[in-house]
Amino acid sequence: MIDGIFALSNDVRYVAIYREGHLETKSKEGSIGASSSDSDRYEELLVNPTLITLAAQRGNIDCGGLDYLIIRYGNFFQFVLPTTWGHISVCIDKNADPVTLGAKIISLLKDEISGA
Repeated sequence: MIDGIFALSNDVRYVAIYREGHLETKSKEGSIGASSSDSDRYEELLVNPTLITLAAQRGNIDCGGLDYLIIRYGNFFQFVLPTTWGHISVCIDKNADPVTLGAKIISLLKDEISGA
């Protein structure tokens, strides 16, 4: 799954799969302004699950649910896709289009993210 996401675009800098409490990550070497691996780990274990929970609870009130999150940090975008078993997190170059790339990620992984 991770290699498939990297194959979608040279703009993918980092991919994390958080599945049922287990974290797997891979980073592209040489990314300018990359965060530390410790920072990335805490983002996947604490920050992204919390953001998903908050946004999903709000979305479920009267917004039609939550499809995904896009976070714009100074050096990159973070595309966070909730799944039935956890989440997929993709760091995208700051000059890329995260919505278009996010749609490609969703299309690539449609069976995986639904738990099929």
